[in-house]
Amino acid sequence: MPNTWLRYDAIARLLPDGVTDVLEIGCGQGAVGARLALRYDDYLGIEPDETSYTVASGRVAAVGRGRVKNLMAKELGDQQFDMVCAFEVLEHLEDDRAALAEFAGKVKPGGWLLLSVPAYQDRFGAWDELVGHFRRYDPAGLTELLHSAGFEDVEVLHCGAGLGFVLEGIRNAIGKRRLARAADTSIEERTAGSGRLFQPSGRLRGAAIRLGTDPFRFLQRAFPEKGTGLVVRARRTKDTTAGA
Repeated sequence: MPNTWLRYDAIARLLPDGVTDVLEIGCGQGAVGARLALRYDDYLGIEPDETSYTVASGRVAAVGRGRVKNLMAKELGDQQFDMVCAFEVLEHLEDDRAALAEFAGKVKPGGWLLLSVPAYQDRFGAWDELVGHFRRYDPAGLTELLHSAGFEDVEVLHCGAGLGFVLEGIRNAIGKRRLARAADTSIEERTAGSGRLFQPSGRLRGAAIRLGTDPFRFLQRAFPEKGTGLVVRARRTKDTTAGA
């Protein structure tokens, strides 16, 4: 999916050093998880949708390191990690403040949270509705949410300048046509299915998409404050009572 490669270009620029164990919440079909598993010593992806979990498990197994489990974050108990990631997850959760507090509880004090979300509520469209989004985010509002959850040193990058706007228009056109058929499905069902949409079915197709997006990844770097998505890194405060 071209949008995934644009997003990962921003994610890669924010990946921190000095990290050993990583948790990815809602790892979808494992496209990012496989890359994180290669970079860090101990990767765990969790995915509640069984269909996406099966694909993700195979992708991560193929790189020879890392694990994927079919469960929810709350089922991990009090386990904490050097870095917690949640890509295209927060917008699907009705109570995002409570979700960020839960994420914070999985990050070791002084550790990292890495998120991606769709950008700007005034761009909320048919595709957002189709895939179960409650909202989109602006940098200032998301930064405030992270501070309230006990995070500091917030850094925000935009992704999707150029090609992302074209892709978003196409997705919204598709969303308008599909919404009528999805009228009887719950937002939970739409969320569960969102990670399966437009995913490349094989390595060759995925490689071709990556090559095709190369020029646009350089373009979005030239316009770091414009785009259809946000990628955000924040550090959990070492004061473990913050955000409580």
